[in-house]
Amino acid sequence: MGFPLGSGDSLIQHSQGGFLQRNMASVPHHFLLVLVALGSQAAQPSCLPGCTCSEEDFGRTLQCRSVSLGKIPGNLSEEFKHVRIERSSLFELPQGSFVNMSTLEYLWLNFDSVTVIHPGALEPLSGLKELRLEGNQLRSVPWTAFRATPLLRVLDLRHNRVDALPELALQFLVNLTYLDLSSNRLTVVSKSVFLNWPAYQKRQHPGCGHRSLSSLVLALHDNPWSCDCRLGGLVQLVKFIRLSVILVNPYLMCRGPLSKAGQFVHETELSACTKPRVSTPSTNVTVQVGHNVTLRCLAQASPSPTITWTYPLSTWREFDVLTSATTEEAAVSELLIPAAHLVDRGNYTCAASNAVGRATAVLSLHVQPLSVPAGGGAHVDLRVTRQTVRRTLLEWRTAADTSEEGFTLSVASEAAPRGEQVVHLGPGIRTYALDDLLPGTKYKACLSPGGRPPHRGRCVVFVTGRDRGDLGDRERLLHVSVVLCLVLLAVPVGAYVWAARGPGGCGQGGPRCCPPSRRAPRCPQAAPPHRDAAYGDPSAVCEDGLGPRDPEEGEEKERQGDSG
Repeated sequence: MGFPLGSGDSLIQHSQGGFLQRNMASVPHHFLLVLVALGSQAAQPSCLPGCTCSEEDFGRTLQCRSVSLGKIPGNLSEEFKHVRIERSSLFELPQGSFVNMSTLEYLWLNFDSVTVIHPGALEPLSGLKELRLEGNQLRSVPWTAFRATPLLRVLDLRHNRVDALPELALQFLVNLTYLDLSSNRLTVVSKSVFLNWPAYQKRQHPGCGHRSLSSLVLALHDNPWSCDCRLGGLVQLVKFIRLSVILVNPYLMCRGPLSKAGQFVHETELSACTKPRVSTPSTNVTVQVGHNVTLRCLAQASPSPTITWTYPLSTWREFDVLTSATTEEAAVSELLIPAAHLVDRGNYTCAASNAVGRATAVLSLHVQPLSVPAGGGAHVDLRVTRQTVRRTLLEWRTAADTSEEGFTLSVASEAAPRGEQVVHLGPGIRTYALDDLLPGTKYKACLSPGGRPPHRGRCVVFVTGRDRGDLGDRERLLHVSVVLCLVLLAVPVGAYVWAARGPGGCGQGGPRCCPPSRRAPRCPQAAPPHRDAAYGDPSAVCEDGLGPRDPEEGEEKERQGDSG
């Protein structure tokens, strides 16, 4: 019994369709998931060279470690939630480092040698919750930059070089719950730093509807704390801290002053801060010209003050200052003036300052001249300020009551003691140049105020330098003589023979004026050497080019020629 042809075709088709459905149902479900994952990865942006990108529960992550980037890449994707760049030598975070990354929540830049953060570097990171900058080289932090990150909860600045916290440093960290400033260079922290911190204020007033706030964690250990009066706020924080604020390590160590070094901050008793007080043994000091004098002042304050000196001629004369601490809150400063001059007299101010205030004390120095000219007048301090071989510059200074009659200057030399030169100078002149002086000569210059004799005033003695120009002329003369001698020696003997037989010579056509002897002319006897070798004449040169001869040897040869 057979089936119709049409029915058979439909049966075959129905069988093939069932077969395909059974094969499609047997395809593994995980293979389809792989295809979907591959498609999604192809749609995502590529990762930076040398870095790794991954998908985490909180979003897409970028990790770059030990990659020489030099700066934050400018083509980072907006999809990154966590960026971790470590040991990549960034050095700086300029403005515009995180453009189009408003969705970034976690930023880790540890051990990147960052030294500078621009105040506008964090502006695009409005959603940032965690910032870690451990192990960099930050000396200061632009605290106003955190105004752009209101959601920041974790700030890690440990192992940097931060040495100060301004009073308003934490005012924009409203939602911060973890602050790590350990292993920096902090020495003091004002109490106002915490009083101006909104996150700290919330936890100090739990009755204001903030009972559900988490504890605030602080890390301040391993800093060189200076346990003086300026650290009072931190001491109170450590001693009377509440449960809402937790210190990672409450055992903060004092580094100074010396009497408190090694003590714990919470065990230190601190005195109140006081304004400096300055005192001196004497407000009037008198000294003679040329004597040494020491001015002293004592300063007391808490913390220990810084002492400085000011005086009229501080730009012209700089004196040594020795300051030593007698106690933790007192110091003695000494100003040493060697060989006091009349111009050194005046008022000397000792100033002491610290974080609380400033105080000063004035000392009057009186310098007396060694001798006052008869009839009164001003004392003169004369000195040589500049000197060359033939020129000397004199400079003098006088006391404030300088005579209006001017000055009288006399100059005498050792070579001509009676040829004294006297010059009258006006009252406003303080320098005079002596020109056309003899080299290597001793001079004496005396100056007196008014018309009084100069030798009764101030005198200075000086010697001019030696002029080496004459010696150079002698050397050049000797060199020319040697060259001339060498040129004459280099002329051939035949030139002399030709000159003797030529016209006008001792030949046949010339006048019969030559001696009958055929011997070559003798060389004249050399002159005795001069006692000064620099002026000695060079050796005589013979006309036959054979050099100087011994006179006795020449006479003997002459006798032999006549006998022959």
